[in-house]
Amino acid sequence: MAMRAAVTNTTGHLYHLLLRRPLTTTTTAAAAAAPADHTLGEYINSICRILSDNRSPHNDITRQITPFLQTLTPPLLSQILKRAKSLPFPSLNLFSLAKHHSPAFQPSLENYSILVSILGCNKQFPLMWDLVMEMRGCEGVGLSSGVFRVVFREYCRAGMPKEAVRAFDRMREYGVRPNVDDFDHLLYLLCKRRFVKEAQALFDRVRKEEVGEGIEVGVKSWSILIRGWGEVVDVGAARRVFEELTGTGGCVVDVEVYNCFLEALCKGGYVEEAYRLFREMGSKGVKPDAGTYGLFIRAYCEGDDVHSAFRVLDRMRRYELVLNVYTYNCMVKKLCMDEKVEEAYLVLDEMITMGVSPDVWSYNTILAFHCQHCEVNRALSLVSKMEKEKCLPDRHTYNMLLKMLIRVGRFDRVQEVWHRMEEKVFFPSVSSYAVMIHGLLKKKGKLDEACKYFEIMVDEGIPPYTSTCESLRNRLVGKGLLSQVEVLVGKMERSTSCSIQELAKLMGGERTKRRPTEGECSDLSEDERHMKSNSKWVAKWNRD
Repeated sequence: MAMRAAVTNTTGHLYHLLLRRPLTTTTTAAAAAAPADHTLGEYINSICRILSDNRSPHNDITRQITPFLQTLTPPLLSQILKRAKSLPFPSLNLFSLAKHHSPAFQPSLENYSILVSILGCNKQFPLMWDLVMEMRGCEGVGLSSGVFRVVFREYCRAGMPKEAVRAFDRMREYGVRPNVDDFDHLLYLLCKRRFVKEAQALFDRVRKEEVGEGIEVGVKSWSILIRGWGEVVDVGAARRVFEELTGTGGCVVDVEVYNCFLEALCKGGYVEEAYRLFREMGSKGVKPDAGTYGLFIRAYCEGDDVHSAFRVLDRMRRYELVLNVYTYNCMVKKLCMDEKVEEAYLVLDEMITMGVSPDVWSYNTILAFHCQHCEVNRALSLVSKMEKEKCLPDRHTYNMLLKMLIRVGRFDRVQEVWHRMEEKVFFPSVSSYAVMIHGLLKKKGKLDEACKYFEIMVDEGIPPYTSTCESLRNRLVGKGLLSQVEVLVGKMERSTSCSIQELAKLMGGERTKRRPTEGECSDLSEDERHMKSNSKWVAKWNRD
């Protein structure tokens, strides 16, 4: 906390320190040639490792980075910055070194936008504004409304809606004239983060043209606001906005507006009122679309009335309307919750027949059912079907599959799935390693394999969870394998990752003040929550 406060208080000085730090020009010939000998992936990984190992704002990465700058291009820089989104200071340092290394290197608008996002998402807002200021005077780049949309997003993510609105008000100061699309985008972001009161206040101000010169509020703006009130389940506020629009709003009310209000009513439990309004749409000259029917299907699924959901689906078929993948997924989830997995497969097949490509959540929902019921062959068959339909598995897919296979003792299949991940160029994350290690620790005679995966993890520079370190250490100590603990501690101490070096103390038995990160608290249980979302399985899961 003290470091963060110090950084915040000296950000103006720090920004210029990072951007103006002199380059070290002396490098060995071998180092200078290193990038040419790397594959593209290795090149990017090497730079990202340097950034990860130098997280402090006071670390100088000049000597390490300089050999790579000769082959660095703006597109490559974008890839690196996207991977270094949690490393604001080394990312800014890299950007500065690249910009000053050669006059031929001209950062792109994308480079600036990504860096603005990195600084914003790490709450380095003064540094972010310094960069925005630099963009204003940068030839060939210039400021655009897209950059301000990034600023809006990061302030909303940080829970700072007033600052997001203030950024909108300041756009003209930076020579950017806001338009209705920028306004709608900010409204959407505010409502998405449930800052609907702030969105309403901005909406009212713009309508009165206090800050909205040249912005003509359209029907899309009204729709966003109605949906926002629906998201926070304030049906009264949504109704007031809808009635104002239909009364004195001055816009033609379209099907999207009706859909937003109908959805607000359904979320608030006013399904009957929503159905009455639905029946009145035709007399108002508004024709219901697939989205209109879809929201009733979702409402019926959430209300545990799958039969009514299928009746609506049959009606859609008669009108030749096609659901979107989100609504189909709601039906698949509901059927799996009711343990009607065969019907869920029929819905999946219908999606493909109707030209709606199932997404990873469509398959993962059914996969969760098979994994919970330890149906190995059906689970593996579903993943094969998934790949055949060109839907790439994600970490939830692999983690659920690995956890089930370890539970039932199918270690041959575990190896197949792990190698398949590598063949698909899907790099295991910390949660995947945790699934393997924690699962193997629960199995008799698999302690050596758990240690092997832990060592691979450390070699890859992936900091393990504290819970993983503690569990592995406790098991080794319990077996009297103190020498193996020392081997792991030594490997961790030699790692180039500062986080892994810190965790070496924990592995060695020293208590640390390091608390589990948000990711650590959530990653291990996220796949379980996916499976537990089908409430009828909770009791069995807990017993296991």
